[in-house]
Amino acid sequence: MTPSFAERLTLSRAELDRDHLSRATPIDELLDAADARVVLLHDGHALVDGARLVLLPTASAAARAARAGGFALYLGRTLAEAPDAALGAAVSALVITDEEAAAAALEAARASGLDLSWGDLRRLGADMSTRDAGIFTEALALANWHRSYGFAPASGRATEHGQAGWTRVDAETGKEFFPRTDAAIIVGVTDADDRLLLGSNALWPADRFSLLAGFVEPGESLEAAVVREVFEESGVRVTDPRYLGSQPWPFPASLMVGFLARVADGAGVETRPDGEEILDLRWFTRDELAAAVADGSLRLPGRSSIARAIIEEWFGGDLGDDSW
Repeated sequence: MTPSFAERLTLSRAELDRDHLSRATPIDELLDAADARVVLLHDGHALVDGARLVLLPTASAAARAARAGGFALYLGRTLAEAPDAALGAAVSALVITDEEAAAAALEAARASGLDLSWGDLRRLGADMSTRDAGIFTEALALANWHRSYGFAPASGRATEHGQAGWTRVDAETGKEFFPRTDAAIIVGVTDADDRLLLGSNALWPADRFSLLAGFVEPGESLEAAVVREVFEESGVRVTDPRYLGSQPWPFPASLMVGFLARVADGAGVETRPDGEEILDLRWFTRDELAAAVADGSLRLPGRSSIARAIIEEWFGGDLGDDSW
């Protein structure tokens, strides 16, 4: 059965109560609860067993090794009973350094007898359970915000963790700073023949293609951003942006808002890559895209991305696993 568009948004899934009321509880109390569990984050990766997050009891040797120098972020409570976490268990992320990562991974592997590794959400997200995909996405987005906002923007003073990891606080003034998410649009552009426009970014190998995308500017609607970004990157005028869905993309801190748009009546379909961000643009029929993916001459975004979901929504089915 062909999945719906919403089902293709693998990082939009969630099965965790974010439990905002418990954020006022000292983080050590949340970690020390008998049923508490932690996921380990290191350098943007999580400790995994294949495509399964490793949820460690906080009393375990691995968790103790991680807590020695890392910092904790409270994520919420489980909504279902599972072998690795009871219903209602408090789940936190421990963000750790290289030294702690080596020690904690060794202890966790020794205790479980499993061949554990540090997993990349881009590659694993589509294969993870709803619970694990949601936890990993939330944890990575929050950790990335902390990494970027260690200082108060106005004064430059160092800030401290607050609200179990959901704020940063200027210790001198008590001013709180809250996590930020950058809104970005991503667009499937079609012409009168229902061909799809794909582009290759200057930072990618020449065989990698995806949809056009860009950040929403101050004072701009999502729909206006669609029209502006497509024209800036391709020279094509589009109209009638149609919202499809959204997905968090914590690399480092975006919310990707997906649209379909069509070439405006009377506008041309000749493309003009901007030469800086976009180096190549091509129109594809469904048969042309399927053939290029099948023979390996073109690589599409991975199955964890909303770009892939929009492309396959237009295509009408799965284009295979050959992706980046």
